[in-house]
Amino acid sequence: MSAAVVPQRAAERPSRGTRRLVALGAATLCAFGGLGLVAPRWVAPERPAQLAHAPRDVIARAAGRATPPAPAVAPLESGTCGPDMQLVAGTYCPYVGHRCLEWIQENRDRCRRYDEKILCEGQKVQKRFCIDRYEYPNQAGALPAVMTSWVEAEQACKAEGKRLCTESEWTFACEGEAKLPYPYGFERNAEACNIDRHYRDPNFSAFSHDRLISDEVSRLDQRVPSGAMSGCVSPFGVHDMTGNVDEWVVNEDPKLDKDEDVSSLKGGYWGPIRARCRPVTNSHNRWFRFYQVGFRCCADPKGSTQPVLP
Repeated sequence: MSAAVVPQRAAERPSRGTRRLVALGAATLCAFGGLGLVAPRWVAPERPAQLAHAPRDVIARAAGRATPPAPAVAPLESGTCGPDMQLVAGTYCPYVGHRCLEWIQENRDRCRRYDEKILCEGQKVQKRFCIDRYEYPNQAGALPAVMTSWVEAEQACKAEGKRLCTESEWTFACEGEAKLPYPYGFERNAEACNIDRHYRDPNFSAFSHDRLISDEVSRLDQRVPSGAMSGCVSPFGVHDMTGNVDEWVVNEDPKLDKDEDVSSLKGGYWGPIRARCRPVTNSHNRWFRFYQVGFRCCADPKGSTQPVLP
């Protein structure tokens, strides 16, 4: 298979309409029995259905995997970020080209191994910010929240005195100054992060019925607890950035940021998809919710007078 150079910015734009479910309005963020799952807008608000944990066999497989050792973590400056957050600071490249040496599935943009020679274009910028160590609710051992809209994610971060991460912040926290295609290196590894699991076809009609949605989400669910994949750690010490669940971010394109029909997801989820640091999906509106969609939060370092801009 011939190698290919994939020029990537933190703002790729795939075709619209991919997995497009539309929900109207913004629901109140509420957890189900400590599972970190958010009530979908179309579930009766009086008694939202409880959603099951990830299947036990999935968690057992994750716990029993021989994962590679976690990479070295950048030291945290005392008092800079909250105790549940990680400092990310360094030089970020806005445009990166990765050359795939061996494809798994070229038409799905899944690469097994990348060339370690990297193309960097554009003016490099200094970044310094704090990011949640884990996916929301940002607790080691907890299942990440799903069925959350962009609007709900933004509100949840604000409630904690934080904010949604920008695309470039998320990308930099994932790839590090080395501009890695995967948070753990240049070779794709399904034993490192929760990725490349067998795809289960969703029953879209179930998401319109109160009595069916809970069972359907449980059937599709292949999450693992945050931090369970010990090798899924970025150079900055951030866990589960690729795989497990998709994560909402703020789009930095001024035109797209003003368009409520466009919101951005990073990282991919547990299925056989790109699951890299650079790609982004911009094909859903701000009220879209689905079984694999979650988020994490960012914040400005303590003592900062203004947000760190891309």
